[in-house]
Amino acid sequence: MTRARTPERHVISTSADGETQIKMKMELRILLYLCALIAAVCCVPPIGTQPEQVHISYPGVKNSMLVTWSTANKTESIVEYGLWGGKLFSHMAKGNSSVFIDGGPEHRAMYVHRVTLTDLIPAASYVYHCGSDAGWSDIFYFTSLNESVSFSPRFALFGDMGNENPQSLSRLQKETQIGMYDVILHIGDFAYDMHEDNGRIGDEFMRQIQSIAAYTPYMTCPGNHEWAYNFSHYRSRFSMPGHTENLWYSWNVGPAHIISFSTEVYFYLEYGLDLLFKQYDWLQADLQEANRPENRALRPWIITMGHRPMYCSDDDGDDCTQFQSYVRLGRNDTMPVAPGLEDLFYQYGVDLELWAHEHTYERLWPVYGYKVFNGSSEEPYVNPKAPVHIITGSAGCREKHDGFIPKPRDWSAFRSTDYGYTRMRLINTTHLYLEQVSDDQYGKVIDQMTLVKEKHGADAWR
Repeated sequence: MTRARTPERHVISTSADGETQIKMKMELRILLYLCALIAAVCCVPPIGTQPEQVHISYPGVKNSMLVTWSTANKTESIVEYGLWGGKLFSHMAKGNSSVFIDGGPEHRAMYVHRVTLTDLIPAASYVYHCGSDAGWSDIFYFTSLNESVSFSPRFALFGDMGNENPQSLSRLQKETQIGMYDVILHIGDFAYDMHEDNGRIGDEFMRQIQSIAAYTPYMTCPGNHEWAYNFSHYRSRFSMPGHTENLWYSWNVGPAHIISFSTEVYFYLEYGLDLLFKQYDWLQADLQEANRPENRALRPWIITMGHRPMYCSDDDGDDCTQFQSYVRLGRNDTMPVAPGLEDLFYQYGVDLELWAHEHTYERLWPVYGYKVFNGSSEEPYVNPKAPVHIITGSAGCREKHDGFIPKPRDWSAFRSTDYGYTRMRLINTTHLYLEQVSDDQYGKVIDQMTLVKEKHGADAWR
C-alpha cells in the first residue's frame, strides 16, 4: 500500500544566511525610522511660534488695514508687506500681542497678535506675510479699501458657519481669492463652538476661515454661539473698529455707514444688564451722528448687522417668531425697562437690516410694526416706506437647516432652506443690489432684489 506523500513545510532558516537577512531587515527598519525622525525634526515648523489663524479687518481709519493672527508662544508681532508687483516685503510694521486664556479646564493660553498697516494707497493690491524670525506665515494678498464715497463696494454676507458642514466655504474661498468681494460680513455664530475642546474648535475654525479672511476684510458681530465665558473668544480673537471689544462698532465704506451690534445683550442678562443700555445709548449717538445732514449727504445708506432677527417665519420658536420680540420691542421684565431697536432704527431712517441666526434665507417686504410698507405694488423696493430686512444664516453648520411655517407671513417676500450666502453691491447713493446664492444648486442665484432710495433718512418714510 502506497503511503501518501507528506506535504513540504517551509520553515524559517536558522542558517548563517538567514540570520544575516533578519539582521539586515532590522537595521533597515531602524535606518528608516531614524530618517523619518530626522525629517520630522527638520521639516516641522516651530509650532509654538508659528503664526496661524490669519485674518484682516478694516480698523475704521482711512488708508489702513489691521492684520490679526495667533501663536501658541509669545513672539514679536511683525508684518512685512509691499505693493503687488513691486519689491517683495519692502515695508515693515510692528504691533503687539495680548495673551488670551480659554475658560475651559485646561486654561489653554494663546497669543493674539495685532499689527495695523497705515498710509496704504487706496484701492491698491498688497502682498504680505506676518510673524517674526521665529516663524512666518504663508504669503497672502489684499486690496486696500477705496476711500471714495463714490466707490461701489461688493460684499459677501452670511452667518452661522461652523467647522463641521461649512458647505458654503469652498465657494466663498474661490470667489474671495479671485477678488469678487471687497468686504466679508459674518453676522454671528462661528465654529460651533469656539470654546469647545478647550478652545481647539475655535482654533480649527479660524484656520479654516483664514482661506477667505486673510485676503478680504472680515467684519463680524457676535451671535448666541459665542456666549461662553462672557463671549471671551469673540472679544479676544477679532479686531473690529472702536474700543468696545468688538461687541458694537460702525464704519464707513463707499456711500454707506455700516453698524454692527450685539443682539445677545437682550438674552444673556447674567453678563450684565448695563451692556444693553450702553449699546442702546451708543447706537442712538452713532445714528444721530450718521444723520447729520452733511454726513447723510456723503453716505446716505445706513445698514445694520445683528445676529438675531426681529422678524422671521421659521417654525423653531426663536425670539423672532414671537410678536413680542426682545430685539424688536425690548424687555419689560427688567429694571429699568429695556428698549428695543425697531423704533430706534425707524426713527433714524435705517435703510437695510441684515440678520442671521435662522439657518435659512428670507427676504422681507419693507416692514415696520408687523405691517408692510412697499413703495408700490408694482415696485415694492422703489422708495419703500420702511426698512428692508434680510436673513442670511444658511452658510452651513452642524445644526443643519431650520424649517419654515407652512404659510408665509404677509411681510415675507421670499424664503429658502438651501445652504448658501448673500452677495450685495452698493451701486451708488440711490441703488443697492442684493442676490442669494444657493450652494445646494451649485452656485445658482435663486433670489435677487434692487433697493432704490431716492431719499434717505426718516423723511423717506413720509
